[in-house]
Amino acid sequence: MPNETILIVEDEAQIRKFLRISLEAHHYRVYEARLGEEGLALCASVQPQLIILDLGLPDLDGQQFITQLREWSHIPIIVLSVRADETQKVAALDAGANDYVTKPFGISELMARIRVVLRDAHPSSATESLFESQGLRVDLSLREVSVDGNPIHLTKKEYELLRLLIASPGKVLTHQQILQAIWGPAQQEETHYLRVLVGQLRGKLGDDPANPRFIITVQGVGYRLAIPIALDDRR
Repeated sequence: MPNETILIVEDEAQIRKFLRISLEAHHYRVYEARLGEEGLALCASVQPQLIILDLGLPDLDGQQFITQLREWSHIPIIVLSVRADETQKVAALDAGANDYVTKPFGISELMARIRVVLRDAHPSSATESLFESQGLRVDLSLREVSVDGNPIHLTKKEYELLRLLIASPGKVLTHQQILQAIWGPAQQEETHYLRVLVGQLRGKLGDDPANPRFIITVQGVGYRLAIPIALDDRR
């Protein structure tokens, strides 16, 4: 039985009400936002498992919402919009949306798409909340990072890079995978962006690239964690 949290970002009250009733009937927990900025704030505080997003918001265009969210989060997004033009769909998907449904829509189809997106989402995203190993501690629910007990302030992109490495234990993440996840598909070849970001993160973590404690460079390929990990769900 579903119990995931879904955030609706939609300015039309009637559509929000219809979606809430339908989603709650399928046992989803529901939050609502009328404005894009309100929705982004709820994403940080509530940490939903899925976002249903209208592109035509009063304060932010939906494309801007997606771009801003993808700077720090991989929460799945289903766009729900009257914009049926193919270029609009491609732009939303390229920006980081997971699916695109055109209004008017059938609720059965939307529910099916929700199930698919949630099923395909990283299975650990809703359960793993604490990372601890060799002095590095990352509380994924509070977005707090410390090394040897000392708090570390990371930028959104630095934190997202660290989160990506934590989410893939023992796996080498390629330059292209990281660039797409953090900057989007248009920047997949800009490896100098990534080199700078890795250097910044290493500097804040006190990680010597010649003798790495946390991040290992796989020459010409990408990066991986240098440490065994332990993840607990303590929410």
